[in-house]
Amino acid sequence: MASPMRSLLADPDRYLQSFRLFLERSTEHQCMQEFVERQLPDVIASIGNGKSTINVLSVGGGAGEMDLQILSKIRARYPRATINNEVIEPSADQVSKYKERVAQASNLENIKFTWHKETANEYESRMNTEKKAKKWDFIHMIQMLYYVKDVPATIQYFHSLLESQAKLLIILVSGKSGWETLWKKYGSSFPLEDLCCYVSSADLPRMLDSAGLKYQLYELPSHLDITSCFIEGDKDGELLLDFLTETLDFAKTAPPELKRQLMEELRKPGCSENRDGKVFFNSNLGVIVIEP
Repeated sequence: MASPMRSLLADPDRYLQSFRLFLERSTEHQCMQEFVERQLPDVIASIGNGKSTINVLSVGGGAGEMDLQILSKIRARYPRATINNEVIEPSADQVSKYKERVAQASNLENIKFTWHKETANEYESRMNTEKKAKKWDFIHMIQMLYYVKDVPATIQYFHSLLESQAKLLIILVSGKSGWETLWKKYGSSFPLEDLCCYVSSADLPRMLDSAGLKYQLYELPSHLDITSCFIEGDKDGELLLDFLTETLDFAKTAPPELKRQLMEELRKPGCSENRDGKVFFNSNLGVIVIEP
C-alpha cells in the first residue's frame, strides 16, 4: 500500500508556518548574523578594490533579511561604490516580502535592486539562451542548494561567473549537525518531491576538490528547541516535526514504526542534547567561501 506521507512543500502555507516556527525556536538567524558581523568583513575585504560598481548576486534570496545585512557590510567596506544587487528567488510571496523590506529600509541609496522570479536553474537557462555571462564580484547561496537537481554543476556554473577578486559564499546545514544524522538514516523514508537532495557541508569538499576549486570552511554552532516534539498532540511540536522531516503531518501520517524510531533518534547525542529538561536539536550550519 502506498504511504500516505506527502512532502511538506505540497502545502506552502504549512511549510511557511513550520519554517517561521523553526526560525523562532532556533538560533539559525543569530548564528548567520554573527558570521556576517565577525567574518564577512574579511571575506569581502578585496572584492570591490578599485571598482565604482560592485555587482552582487543573491541566489535564493528569500525575503531578503540576510541579504540586507550582507549588503550593509559591503557598503560599509566600499562606501563610495554603487552596489548592483540582483536577486534570484522562485517564490512570488518571498519576492514581495523582500520588496517590502527594501521599501521600509533606510540607507539603501547607493544600492540598486533587481528581482528575478525564477530558480537558479531557470536563471542559468535564461542566461544561456540570451548568450549572456554577466560577471559578479560577490555571489551568495544561503540555504538553497537542497533545491537544485545537480549540486556540483550548479556550484560550477555560478563559480564560472566570478570576477578575478570575487567570492562565492555558500551556507547550508553542517555535516556535523543533527540534520546529517536524520537524512543519512531516514532520508529514503521521507517523501522528497521538490526537495531534490539532502546535501550538507560534509558533501562539498569532495565536490570542490574534484573540481580543483580553492575554498575555506567555517562551522556555525546553532541549536533548535524541539522539546514540544515529544508532547503528544502539541501543535507546535507537530509543525517542527514536519519541518525536520519535510513531511506534511508527519506525526499523523508516518508509519508507527518509522515515527517511533525517529523520535528515539531525535533524543540521541548524534542529533540533540538534553539541557535543563529541554531537548535541543543540533542545527549547526556550515559556511563555504569559494575563491575564483
